[in-house]
Parts: sequence; structure tokens; C-alpha cells
Amino acid sequence: MTAETWLDLRNVEAWQGDRPVLHELNLQLKLRQSTTVLGPNGAGKSSLVKLIDRSLYPIVRPDAHLRLFGSETVNLWALRSRLGVVSSELEQRLHPKTAVEEVVVSSFFGATRLGRDQEPSVKQWEQARDLLDQLHLHSIRERCCGELSDGQRRRLLIARALVHQPEVLVLDEPSRALDLQACHQLLAILRRLIQGGSTVVQVTHRVDTIVPEMERVLFLAQGRIVGDGTPREMLQPAELSELFNTPLNVVEAQGFRQVLPG
Repeated sequence: MTAETWLDLRNVEAWQGDRPVLHELNLQLKLRQSTTVLGPNGAGKSSLVKLIDRSLYPIVRPDAHLRLFGSETVNLWALRSRLGVVSSELEQRLHPKTAVEEVVVSSFFGATRLGRDQEPSVKQWEQARDLLDQLHLHSIRERCCGELSDGQRRRLLIARALVHQPEVLVLDEPSRALDLQACHQLLAILRRLIQGGSTVVQVTHRVDTIVPEMERVLFLAQGRIVGDGTPREMLQPAELSELFNTPLNVVEAQGFRQVLPG
């Protein structure tokens, strides 16, 4: 049985303000195929995430389309139940005085904190607390966001994204600013999600955070897809050296790869 295509881009171009950020994108991503989008800073990776979560819209052209889960028209509320996104912009929206468990349960209402007229059900509170437990945040569920470390905030946003049990989880630079311990905790979570059947899309500039369970690697540079293949095909010294425009060597251990100066 062929896996469903959840993202279908054809000749997609997008602008932010007066500058183009994505050019002639042709891409299909399938459910149950976890993918890493790899590229240097400024490559257009975050713009691609915004395109996926519909906070950035493509240029309308007769020869172009953007389809999410088979449709070019998307109900954003319905999309939340199928697509979870973790991004730096969302992290910046966390209010420092909002309690951890409130951030998670407010996702049922498409928010990062509860409004006056929003009353989560007992079942919703239980589901939120179960996710906090799964991500090892239960002991700090009553603490405020302003008291959390970078790693705790990142795990909190993953818990929030998983509230609707989405078919796809997209993470934009999830290891950004994390220390070694927090990064390893994050990678363990990603591995567990993929092994459990989740479709994960990881957008990153760091080769060492690509978990062994990833099946596909895309190269993005200057707003264009410039490479596409399996990790074994793409994460080679010559290919990475060209992508990052610097000589690199690659060391592999236990399915992970580390880049070294060439």
C-alpha cells in the first residue's frame, strides 16, 4: 500500500516583504516517512516551515500548487488536528507567567494560554498532563514558562504540538541553543516518536542532530531544493562540503554523524 502524500509542492515560489525566499519548489512528502531538511543559515528553512503551517503563502500561478493532505484549500482549525509545528516564533509567544500545564491544555483552543471563557474539560486536562509525563515535565507542570530552561521549553512545545495527536510533527531547528544534555534528551524524544509511528519533519543546520530513524534528507540552499536522497546518500563529505561551502569530513557512530573540518 502506497503511503499518502501529505505535502505536495509544485513550482512553488514565496516572498517575504519585497524579497523572494523560496524558488520553484517541487516536493512531495509522505506519511510514515520521516524527513530532515538540512541547510545553512539563511537557506529558507524557516520559510518552508511557515509555508507548511500557512503563515506564509505562495505566489499564485496557474502552473503552481501547494496541497496539504490532498487539498489546496485548508481549514486552519482542521489542520491543527493533523499537523503539529514547533518553531522559534511559537516559543517567543510563550508568556513568562503562564504555567506549563496551561500552555499544553490551551492548545485545544489554538492558543498558548487560556482565555477567560475557555474551560478545558477533565479529559483535556488529563491528556495534557499525560503528555507532560511522557516528556518528563510532570514535576514542573505548575511552574511558569519564564522559569524554564531552553530544553524544557522545547519539550513543552512538543507536548503542546502533540495534544491533537497529529499525523505529522514539524520541528524548526529544535536543537537551537540547547546544551548537550538537553539536546540528547530531545533526540531521544524524536527517536521514540518515529519508532512509535509518527511522521517527523526535522528542519536543521546541524548534521549531528539527524537521528538514525530518518529515512530521507533534503538539502535546501538559497531557497531551492538542491539535493534529495537517503541519509547514506546525502550525508557524505563531498555532498555536505558543497552544501555548506566548506571542506568537511564525516564520522559515523551508532547511526549518528558528526562533521569535522576537511
